[in-house]
Amino acid sequence: MRRNSTVLRNFQNAANRQKPQLEWKARTRRDHGVWRRKFRTRLRSLVGRMPERVPLQVRETERTDLGTVIRKKIYVRSEADYWIPAYYFVPKLNSGPSPALICLHGHSGIFPYIREGDAAQRKKGRDHDLDYAVYLAEHGYVTIAPIQRGWNETALEQDQARGTHSCYRVTMDAFLLGSTPVGLRCWDAARLIDFLETEDRVDARRIGVAGLSGGGTVGLFFSALEDRVKLAMIGGYYCTFKESIYSIHHCICNCVPEMLQWGEMREIAALIAPRPMLVISGTKDPIFPIAATRRAYRDLQTVYNRLGVSDALDKDFFDGPHAWSHRKTIPFLKEHWS
Repeated sequence: MRRNSTVLRNFQNAANRQKPQLEWKARTRRDHGVWRRKFRTRLRSLVGRMPERVPLQVRETERTDLGTVIRKKIYVRSEADYWIPAYYFVPKLNSGPSPALICLHGHSGIFPYIREGDAAQRKKGRDHDLDYAVYLAEHGYVTIAPIQRGWNETALEQDQARGTHSCYRVTMDAFLLGSTPVGLRCWDAARLIDFLETEDRVDARRIGVAGLSGGGTVGLFFSALEDRVKLAMIGGYYCTFKESIYSIHHCICNCVPEMLQWGEMREIAALIAPRPMLVISGTKDPIFPIAATRRAYRDLQTVYNRLGVSDALDKDFFDGPHAWSHRKTIPFLKEHWS
C-alpha cells in the first residue's frame, strides 16, 4: 500500500468512496414522490436552522425611472433585526399581473448585476451579461434583485471599506448557530416571495428564480426547497460538488456540511422536477468544469424523462467563461409562461 501524507489526496479519495445515502434511483413517479419527501426533509435539515418568522414589512427608500422600467430600492423585513435590501424592477407598460423573477447575484456583489457601480463593475456587468434583473424587466417581467447576506451594504464595515464581501464571517457565525449561509439566503428569498405575493402587479402563480454563480447556488437550493418557485434558471453553478465546490477553490459560503453524504447536485435539482429548469454554463468556465456539467445535466435528464416532462428541462452551454447568457432566457420563459 502506498503511504499517503497529503491531505488533498486523502480528501479526494474519501470523496471518490462516498456513496450518497439518498441517491435518486426512482423508476416511477410514485418512487420519485417517496424519494422526494425523504430527500427534501434531509436537505432542509442540512441547510440549517432558520430564523423566527416575523410579520411582513416593506419600506421604499428610492425610486428611479429607467425609461421602460421603474426601479425601486426597498427593504423587506426578514427577521426580527434584519431587513433585506433589494432592487425592485417594475415594467411600466404591463397592463395586468405579470410573472416575476427573483434575480440572485454572485460574488461580484449587486452593482454589476443592476448596471451600476464604478467603470470596472459596469464593464464586468456588460462583458458577462450580469444584468438579467434589468434585462428581464425590460422584456416585461417583474424582477427583484436582493443584496445577499454578506455583500455590499450588508457586509461588515471593514469589508465594505475594502470593497470585499463578508462570506467568511457570515459562514463561521452561521455554522456556530446551527445555520448556513445557503439556508439563510434561501430564507431571505422566501420572504421576497411573501412580498411579491402581496403585489397586484405580480402573478403569484408564476414566480421564478434566476441566479449566476453564488446566485446559482442559492437559486438551486431555494428552488428545490420552495414549491412557490415555479421555474428556475441556474447559471454558472450546476455541475457536481465533487468536481467543483469540493475539488476547486470556492468561497466557503458554498459549503453545506454533510451534503455529499446524502446527495449530489443532481439530487437537489431532482427536487425541482417536474418544474421547468434552464441550465446555463460557459464551456470555458474554469471553476465549474463543462465536462462535469454535461454529465450532471445528462443525469438530470434521466429524472425529467422518467417523470415524462423532458421538455421542461433545457440547457444553454455557450462558448464563454464563468458568465450568464441571455440566448435562451426569454424563449424559455415564453415557452413555459406563455
